[in-house]
Amino acid sequence: MSRIGKLPIKVPTAVDINITTDNSILTVKGKFGTLEKSIPDVIKIENIDNTLIVGLKNETRTNKALHGLYRTLINNMVIGVSEQFLITLMLQGVGYRASVQGKSLVLNLGYSHPVEIEIPDGITIEVVQNTKIEIKSCDKEQLGLFAAKVRAWRPPEPYKGKGILYKGEKILRKAGKSGKK
Repeated sequence: MSRIGKLPIKVPTAVDINITTDNSILTVKGKFGTLEKSIPDVIKIENIDNTLIVGLKNETRTNKALHGLYRTLINNMVIGVSEQFLITLMLQGVGYRASVQGKSLVLNLGYSHPVEIEIPDGITIEVVQNTKIEIKSCDKEQLGLFAAKVRAWRPPEPYKGKGILYKGEKILRKAGKSGKK
């Protein structure tokens, strides 16, 4: 049995959880939004005194792998609707700027044109000091995909360290060319 799957999920009082009668769809509702996930047949979910217990109907190798995965996905849903997830991106480079205009994020990244990225529903963006982008969402998967999409426009390069970096990320620097003697 999965070690992660065995851990119970504590549900805060502000979070409402609904499970369909056949355990096929789980809906989690909180102050930051509503998330819905379809659950495979082999996973069973029990709600006992504001604690969710994720179990298996039969144990095979693939079912054990799904056990830990779905326990983590459900836990991320509960945390997301109660607290929200945050990813901070830092722009490093001369002239690199960011701003939010309506429903799009506008980035100046050294190209001949500004880059406009459409902000999906459920994601909020705040730009601090033109070079720090704070992205918040209750859906961890959607948040990570959007942050990767933004970062793909200028991944960090190893020579000068310019690009879009995650907060706290360290870039291993290379020496560059050495002169001929």
